[in-house]
Amino acid sequence: MTKNKTNTLCENTADINNQKKYADRVRALLLEKEARLGRKMSVYVQTFGCQQNEADSERILGSAISLGYVQSEKLEDADLIIYNTCAVREHAELKALSKTGQLKHIKSKNPELLVGLWGCMVNQEHRVDDIKNKYPYVDFVAGTNMLHRLPEILCDVMENHRRRYYVDDGDYSIVEGVPVKRESDIKGWLSIMYGCDNFCTYCVVPHVRGRERSRRPEDVLSEAKELIDGGCRDITLLGQNVNSYGKGLDCGIGFADLLESIAKMDGDFWLRFMTSHPKDVSDELIRVIKENEKVARHFHLPVQSGSNGILRRMNRKYTREDYLGVVEKLRRAVPDITLTTDIIVGFPGETEEDFEQTLDIVRIVGFDSIYSFIYSPRHGTPAASMEDKVTYEEKTERFARLMELHHEKIVEINNGYVGKTIKVLCETPANESDRGEYGGRCTGNKLIKFTAEPGTDLYGKFVDVEITRAGDVQLYGELRKQ
Repeated sequence: MTKNKTNTLCENTADINNQKKYADRVRALLLEKEARLGRKMSVYVQTFGCQQNEADSERILGSAISLGYVQSEKLEDADLIIYNTCAVREHAELKALSKTGQLKHIKSKNPELLVGLWGCMVNQEHRVDDIKNKYPYVDFVAGTNMLHRLPEILCDVMENHRRRYYVDDGDYSIVEGVPVKRESDIKGWLSIMYGCDNFCTYCVVPHVRGRERSRRPEDVLSEAKELIDGGCRDITLLGQNVNSYGKGLDCGIGFADLLESIAKMDGDFWLRFMTSHPKDVSDELIRVIKENEKVARHFHLPVQSGSNGILRRMNRKYTREDYLGVVEKLRRAVPDITLTTDIIVGFPGETEEDFEQTLDIVRIVGFDSIYSFIYSPRHGTPAASMEDKVTYEEKTERFARLMELHHEKIVEINNGYVGKTIKVLCETPANESDRGEYGGRCTGNKLIKFTAEPGTDLYGKFVDVEITRAGDVQLYGELRKQ
């Protein structure tokens, strides 16, 4: 596993200029291919993993399109396929590798096809070795810090006709201006920082995404304005720990300041953020949420475990009492806020008593959603070498109990919405509304299904919906007459 990555905050101007030269060469090569084949060359990008991976994929796709590719809707029709991979759980890695295995027959039918693996998974040395030995039809791999270097990578592969491995050059500079092709025109990801300094014992992120570094506030604000002016109605600020924004910038601007600056921009939009680390949630951040209605009434606050002993082994740097204190402050300041969380079941050394303390946290807080999974050892992390005597069957049984309890709590929470009228951002395009069935989310990030006059164009609009029925995953309602 790669260690001691260099993290800088400035742009590498020489490298950016080099990429422009590579881009011109790739465009010329693509034109030659198109003239020979009589068709446009197309690209297909698929994401595995978190919201940051999705944001990265939008830049990978944007870069490819800027080089002359057109986006392919079908995997089988593409001339360039890039899988943007995740390393947080083994399941995500194995899924990406399984999908990669299925590309062998596609490539055999299309000799022009280039296959690339990108992202967190391939920033691990043992995975790169796997790809070299087991997937000979993969033309290139590229790590998380290579987003701006797609022109160079493609030029190298296309001209030299050999496999290339752009995994980790130690340079984790932030490079602005990478083209982006957004998946949605009303919802947008906005990365404000990259990497992580927390080194939780179970987590591979600092090793595959580098140490924390923040984008300059003027660059973030500029992109936020561009999104708002372009009609974006739901913006999510992204970072492994957004509360740490500003570290190393020497500009005196922290995350609460940045959030408030965007919230004060003109426009009709909601502003979200994730993820927050409980140890870094400040009173100032809570104030900004309370005083700015554009900041969504939703807070994702990973607890991971309700046991202080397990939290210590995880190196989370807070106690259950600290966590509950943050929850109390949030709910006192913003009574209608929804809370979601992450929970790991079966961390090494977790006893039945430890797990019961996690269940107790769930009973006390009453989360609106829980993203939970059974602990998955990550290669090279401290937790992977910890003694673990709990069987997988015991962990599975605990996971089932956690989900059962959460189901009971969320049904109770969601039933409290019945009869209320709430504001919803409609996400159903006009061409899909002929049956009068619409969907969207509220400020609390709950999924809402509602009915309205068939064919009504509500896409991208904020509407009032009266909730008539509640489920455990979503709410149901009717458009309220204006």
